Formats: sequence, structure tokens, C-alpha cells
Amino acid sequence: MSLLRLCQVGMNRKNILFLFVDGLGIGIDDSDKNPVFSGSCPNLADLLRRSAVPIDASMGVSGYPQSATGQAALLTGENAAVFMGRHIEGFPGPRLKELIREKNVFLKLKNMGLKSTFANAYFIDDSKVLDSWRVQSVTTVATLSAFGSVRCRDLMEKNEAVYQDIVRDELRPRGYTGPRIDPAEAAMHLAGIAKDHDFTLFEYFQTDRAGHAADSEKTGKVLSILDGFLAPLIESAERCEFQLIITSDHGNIEATDTAGHTMNPVPFVVVGSSADFFKHRIKSITDVTPAILEWFGN
Repeated sequence: MSLLRLCQVGMNRKNILFLFVDGLGIGIDDSDKNPVFSGSCPNLADLLRRSAVPIDASMGVSGYPQSATGQAALLTGENAAVFMGRHIEGFPGPRLKELIREKNVFLKLKNMGLKSTFANAYFIDDSKVLDSWRVQSVTTVATLSAFGSVRCRDLMEKNEAVYQDIVRDELRPRGYTGPRIDPAEAAMHLAGIAKDHDFTLFEYFQTDRAGHAADSEKTGKVLSILDGFLAPLIESAERCEFQLIITSDHGNIEATDTAGHTMNPVPFVVVGSSADFFKHRIKSITDVTPAILEWFGN
């Protein structure tokens, strides 16, 4: 009996690990023009070729899709670009923050009696520090509204949170003196969190940064780290430990001819027994949260 069939008949896990990869579109399958297919990330390339459903990130609004409205749409199910009247780059302002606070997926799952979490580590000692941050990401706003706190440095040092760059390299200039974490080891830390929650979100935005930098060496490093991180997560999902969802807010890193965002659709990938359930429901980034709620409600 196949592993997938075993999941379907007796080992099916409904819990979801949602891997949000910022700035990852579906570009052409050409190693000279698309870094994703250059050999730096064979696991990701294979998933995109074999399993990805292209979904719309433009939300029917003219202009290049942007991070604030794209991420708000992913995590609320609302058409944030229409709500704001345009695509909003970077971080949400007061009006968009209010939409995120009121309608984010964490809060909706909490109201269903389900256990969810944001697995990213913040290099701070107390979540109250975030109250003084003028600029907050979509994920930060959503997490604070639902839980009132984030995973701080103490949990990261206990390997109960994963830093946004996966390996902790970016923490060195900030005074971190602990060990560098291998991508596969970080994946196991994340998998441990996911198996203890109904829904777990992890955000990786180094892909978007690398796309904007237009630096081939940096791009290759970022994609290689992501791929080493992905491999154990894919294996865990194939063993039915959780459903692995991978998607993005807009394109960027997949095109070498621009340092900006693209109009490409973004991939929606599911590894696990829920693949057919989700793929038949997702046409746009606005469909992701409603489908997740439906999955848990079945």
C-alpha cells in the first residue's frame, strides 16, 4: 500500500504547516532566466514542476502586487488590494492593520477552538517591545491580535522557534553568540512545533530580499538554504505528520530581468493527503484562508 494511501485510510493528520515564501512567483523553466531552476534548489524546483497550482496575486487591481496587501489577503481571505484601493508595499498602515487584526486566520481558528501559532522567532526578550515598533509586518500584527505575544529569544534558544533566515546568520551583527543552525535541523525544530499545533505559520522573506538585491550569489545562497530546509519538511508531510502548504504573496526572485516584483502568478503547493481538497479550491491568494478554515471545519 502506498504511503499516500496509508494517510488516507488511517493516518491522516489534519494539522497544517503553512510555509509562506515571500516573493516567489512561477516563472519560466529556464536556468538562465529563473534562479529557481538554476540548480540551487532542486527540491523546490521539483515541487514547482510537479505539484504547483499557479494562483493569482493581482486580486483584480492594476499594478504590481505588493507585500502588505498580498500578505493581508493570504492571512485574512479578504481582497486587501480592493479594500485599500491599490496594492500597498512593505508594511501595513493603520487601516490595513485594522483589517488584519479583525479577520486574520489565527483569530478565526482560535474562535473555532483550534490551536495555532506563528513559529518565527523574534530576537527580543519581551513581546511588549513590539508595542513601540512603528512599523510592524502583517504577520506580527496578526500574531499579536490573536495571541498578544510572539516567540521571543528564549524560545529560539530552546529550539522552539525558527529565526526568519532559518540559520541565524543575520543575528550575528545583533549580538547573537549561539550556534549557527543547519537548515535541516531548523526544519526539525519547525516540524516539532507543527506537530503540536493544528495550524503553524512560518515566514521566509529572504527570497524577496534577494530578488530585490539582484545579486546572483546572494540569490543562490538564499535558495540553497530554503531547499535544505524544505527537504525534511517534505519528508515529514509525506509521512503524514502534517499537511505542508507552500505559497507566496507575489513574484520576484524567479525573474533575473528585474529587481522588482513581477506579474507572475504565485505557486500554491500542498504536500499531503489534502492536496486535491486544496487545489480544487484555490484560484487566488484570497482563497487560501477560506480553504484552510473549510479544511478544519470538515
